[in-house]
Amino acid sequence: MGKSSKYPSYSGGTISINGENKATTTQQGNNIVSNYNMSDAEKNIYNYAQNSLASSLPSVNVFDENTQKNLQSQLDAYTLNGQKLINNIYTPMIDDLKTDIASRFGNFDNSIFMDNLNSIESNRAESINNLAQDVLAKRDELVNNELSQRYTYLGFLQDLQNNINSNILNYISGSQQNSSSGNSYNAQAYAANNSSSSPLSNYANLASGVLSTMGPYGMAASAALQIAKNYV
Repeated sequence: MGKSSKYPSYSGGTISINGENKATTTQQGNNIVSNYNMSDAEKNIYNYAQNSLASSLPSVNVFDENTQKNLQSQLDAYTLNGQKLINNIYTPMIDDLKTDIASRFGNFDNSIFMDNLNSIESNRAESINNLAQDVLAKRDELVNNELSQRYTYLGFLQDLQNNINSNILNYISGSQQNSSSGNSYNAQAYAANNSSSSPLSNYANLASGVLSTMGPYGMAASAALQIAKNYV
């Protein structure tokens, strides 16, 4: 005679790649614990992303002295290039005007020269004013590009972290599903094992039913028989 089989212990779950455990789900005391085993490369990437984010965020909108010098250098080069372009356009025009007037009138003290010179100078002044506006716009562009590059870098670091975290959750979910499958199998096997009763157990069920109709003493005997049935 035997008693009901003991309920099976918790079935853990494991996900392995190339023989290496990547994620496990186990029982530790009263807790179910899932763990992901990072490779050395993953640890380096994860730590780099975290450390870089932590160090970059406080100064993402702050330009240090070197950054300011670099931006100013680019702005100066842009300004100088614009000035050269203006001079290359208007200086030859003024020189040609002087040559033409000198050959025709022998001096520059005449209304034709002054009128033409004023027209050229007016256009040059307008070009210089436009250049000043372009320089301001260029400065904003340089600043925005610098900030954009910084935000893109921070986004890249965040994506690194998110991808690793996503992989971790996927692997852990797989180990939990394996554990759930194992525990489901154990529960079904346990139920099937205990549902197959012996002839003596069947007889105990029948006798218990009869005794329960025979008053207090019969009910007591029936309860005792039910308890004894568990050991059949």
